[in-house]
Amino acid sequence: MTDSTPTDPTGPTVTDSTAQQPQQDGVDRITAQWRAVRPDLDTSPMAVIGRLSRASRLLERGIKDNLALHGVEPWEFDVLATLLRSGPPHVLTAGELSAAAMVSSAALTNRIDHLEKKGLVERAVDPAHRRRVLISLTDTGRELTDRLVEHHLAGEERQLAGLTGAERDQLAGLLRRVLLTLGDHTEDPAPR
Repeated sequence: MTDSTPTDPTGPTVTDSTAQQPQQDGVDRITAQWRAVRPDLDTSPMAVIGRLSRASRLLERGIKDNLALHGVEPWEFDVLATLLRSGPPHVLTAGELSAAAMVSSAALTNRIDHLEKKGLVERAVDPAHRRRVLISLTDTGRELTDRLVEHHLAGEERQLAGLTGAERDQLAGLLRRVLLTLGDHTEDPAPR
């Protein structure tokens, strides 16, 4: 249950329905400390950025733990999922994959080497452009990734269980605005 009349600039607080006492997170404690020693400072940016940072770490830990149940590291899932969501035949150039995974070509080479040894991807020279390398999912890689996506989404559902659908939509919209403000613009991929 959410208190609709916040008492401080950090926004509404979550209440424990059994005790009706406001629950505070670690950021509440930190901003309260700053308000006590520097009441002249507006700590509202700290309240937002601190929560984004803490939430990111907690969410990443949850994702890593969930994928570990299936013997997969988050970076492995990222590469495999990028190939799967590219659509049939689940093939991207090394450059496209590097851009989509936001890693350097050297880091991508190491990742592809690792996934190739596991039999999840294969590498081939593009017959139309011999200087270009194509990365594709193997049948085993596609089947594994199909299963992992379902487990991954179920894990994310559990992580967001405290929010209603409307709250998720609102949060997603606000976070999109933050990302765009920070320069996280994507260009539409070229049609194949």
